[in-house]
Amino acid sequence: MKYIIASDIHGSAKYAREVLRIFEQEQADYLLLLGDLLYHGPRNPLPQDYAPQEVAVVLNSLKEKIIAVRGNCDSEVDQMLLDFPIMSDSNMLPFENRKIMLSHGHVYHEENLPKNLVAGDVFMFGHIHLPVLKVENGIHIFNPGSVSMPKEGHPNTYGVLENDQLQIKTFAGQIYRSSDIA
Repeated sequence: MKYIIASDIHGSAKYAREVLRIFEQEQADYLLLLGDLLYHGPRNPLPQDYAPQEVAVVLNSLKEKIIAVRGNCDSEVDQMLLDFPIMSDSNMLPFENRKIMLSHGHVYHEENLPKNLVAGDVFMFGHIHLPVLKVENGIHIFNPGSVSMPKEGHPNTYGVLENDQLQIKTFAGQIYRSSDIA
C-alpha cells in the first residue's frame, strides 16, 4: 500500500494540481489529506493561484482515493463543494501491524497526542506548515509540511508512506527527510 500525504493546500489551484500530478506519478493507492483544503484562512496571505472552486474540482477527480480530515480553516460550506468527507477531526487507518492516526493538528498535535496510540503507531498532522519526522515514546510523529504555504524557509512538500518508509519530498521529487518506521 502506498499513500501520498498532503496538508494545507489553502485554496491554491496550482498546488492542488501538483498534488494530483504527484499522486499519479508516484502511482499511489490513496491520498491522505490533513486539512485546510479550500480556504486560505484570515491570518494567511492568499496562496499562489488562489481558486478554491478549482481546487474542489481537482480533488473531486480523486474522490474515491481520498481519506481526509477537517482543518481549522475547513467548514460545512467547503464540504458542500467536495465529494468526499472532510468534517471529521481525526481518522484512523490500520497499516500492517500498527495504526495511523490522521489529524489536522489544531485539536490533536505533537503536544496533545491521542491516548490510544502506542509504540510503533504513526501520528500524522498538518496545521503548522513545517515538516516534522521524529519518534517520541516509540510513536512516529509526521507532518508532511505545507503544500502551498511552507514556513521558516522550508520548500513546498508532501509525504509518502510505502512499506515501512516515511518520506517528505519536494515537488521536484527530492527526498527532503526520510525515516524507517519498522
